[in-house]
Amino acid sequence: MNTEKTSQRLKTDLSKYDNSWYKQPPFLKNLLWFLVNPVFINSYFPVPVGVKLLILRMFGAKIGEKVMIKPKVNIKYPWLLIVENYVWIGEEVWIDNLVEVVLGKNVCLSQGAMLLTGNHDYKNSKFDLKVGKIVLEEGVWIGAKAIVCPNVTCYSHAVLAVNSVAVKDLEAYGIYQGNPAQYVRERKIES
Repeated sequence: MNTEKTSQRLKTDLSKYDNSWYKQPPFLKNLLWFLVNPVFINSYFPVPVGVKLLILRMFGAKIGEKVMIKPKVNIKYPWLLIVENYVWIGEEVWIDNLVEVVLGKNVCLSQGAMLLTGNHDYKNSKFDLKVGKIVLEEGVWIGAKAIVCPNVTCYSHAVLAVNSVAVKDLEAYGIYQGNPAQYVRERKIES
């Protein structure tokens, strides 16, 4: 690209970045969570699942019955997390929930999956923060190392394949693969 044309374009100016509109959690609550999380939730220390669930509930997470949380799970703000019954959250899952994340019944998040509710506006010179809710409806499976981006709903029993990136809604019973994830076929569940 021509250097002269590049120098005339607007540029990113992070000195003007301002996310003051984003409502931060109370300082003490946030501090306490950042002390507790690495010991009990985001750890390989063998903490019983019941203890993890109790701690998450104490911090405001709404969690159903028989939820499985594997080691080294990172949850940004548990008070913005809703988890229904029989959900599996795999090892090293990262729930970066700046806004609400909802996991419906029988959802499976495989190891290393990421749910990202925040991003930056690369078109804006100030690189503004943008946030959007994530909803995973009943029976959704997010494969290992797959990423769900802000403002995405994965409808009932959709599948996001290993290492894929969902940037838009996934249809019910659809199997999606790639970056960005594309529909590849219908999910058929046998008894």
